Amino acid sequence: MTRKFRGAAGTVALSATIALLAAGCAGGDAGGSSDGSTAMTFWHNSTTGEGKAFWEDTVADFEAANPGVTIEIQAIQNEDMDGKLQTALNSGDAPDIFMARGGGKLADVVEAGQVMDLTDAIDDATMSALGGEGAFSAFTVDGKIYGMPTAVLPGGIYYSKDLFAAAGITSTPTTMDELNDAVTALKASGVDPIALGAKDAWPAAHWYYFFALRECSQDTITEAGTTKSFDDECWSKAGEDLEEFAGTNPFNNGFLTTSAQQGAGSSAGLIANHKAGMELMGAWNTGVIASLTPDEQPLADLGWFPFPELEGGEGEPGAMMGGVDGFSCSADAPKECADFLNFFMQKEYQEGYATAFHTLPASKEAQGVVTDPALQSILEAYNEAPYVEIWMDTTFGQNIGNALNSGVVDMLAGKGDAAGIVKSLADAAAKE
Repeated sequence: MTRKFRGAAGTVALSATIALLAAGCAGGDAGGSSDGSTAMTFWHNSTTGEGKAFWEDTVADFEAANPGVTIEIQAIQNEDMDGKLQTALNSGDAPDIFMARGGGKLADVVEAGQVMDLTDAIDDATMSALGGEGAFSAFTVDGKIYGMPTAVLPGGIYYSKDLFAAAGITSTPTTMDELNDAVTALKASGVDPIALGAKDAWPAAHWYYFFALRECSQDTITEAGTTKSFDDECWSKAGEDLEEFAGTNPFNNGFLTTSAQQGAGSSAGLIANHKAGMELMGAWNTGVIASLTPDEQPLADLGWFPFPELEGGEGEPGAMMGGVDGFSCSADAPKECADFLNFFMQKEYQEGYATAFHTLPASKEAQGVVTDPALQSILEAYNEAPYVEIWMDTTFGQNIGNALNSGVVDMLAGKGDAAGIVKSLADAAAKE
């Protein structure tokens, strides 16, 4: 759900895979040694390019400023992160510093006693840069802070301005009727209307999340996050909305076997190479698309618009959904872990983070560095939104989230229906 490179989210949405990393990835032996030095392990999801280089440079700067402290970096493919991290946490061999996305997933880790309470470790400069305690809401459990936000990643629809123009689309859709018209026009122009990487499940589930955001009130979504009850009819309506929309065949050929972010044939790659007109994704997508263009530079005609409004829904107009990517410290990490989290929240590093990942930094002090037109559109909508919900697979926790994502894919594959999505939610909740 980086679904970032989900990120987020990624996503941020989020595939759970299997085994612990091969030898060398463990964090259980980190910490202080007899000579007074401190070693830590750090897991992030930026395996290539600018993002990987950013973390290498930032760690080097921290080590230079803190003699005797070393950090071993492990870059893990985003789709593998959740499963490998969960395995490491459960084995008692967790990395000291690891990527966190908040919500129900973080709450599960907190309940298991696997993450450090950072409430008193956030320094004044960091708190000020983030604009106060509200910025930590996604990482707050029972009034205590367990993670450091690094990026805000609201979702919406990315599109190619050139392909829209070629199809005769003169304005971005604001309603579902207008989105359907855009799909029809793009089909007529000879390109796939919407790219979808359903192989990774969470990108497909994004469509259900946003229909639910429009159908369900904020109170209903909040209550479901706590009670894990999905009896409100809005959950069924969201599935029916998606079923109806999918019936118009808006997605790329082979979307069920298309990955989200890996290679030119991924859904992000289809946008990057002008093979599809739109993609629903989180704010990390600008950077992913840039990495997949022929020259590996930002897509010059990339635009963005909010998910269209839905007539009759109980969600407040302008409401958004997305993630907050951040990092946490394992429960047994040395105190220098919190020092590192504060270190990379300094303005220069948050600006560097935003530039390297082509995304929106959590630090309000650093948001002036955002110049990409698509990201500026996202930031404007984000700042005006009446509320922002966290990705539903994150809100509901890993077990329910995975069941939801799978239920959506089953429906799109013709193996289920809208009622089956709600049933998968209820069945997963009953097992908790």
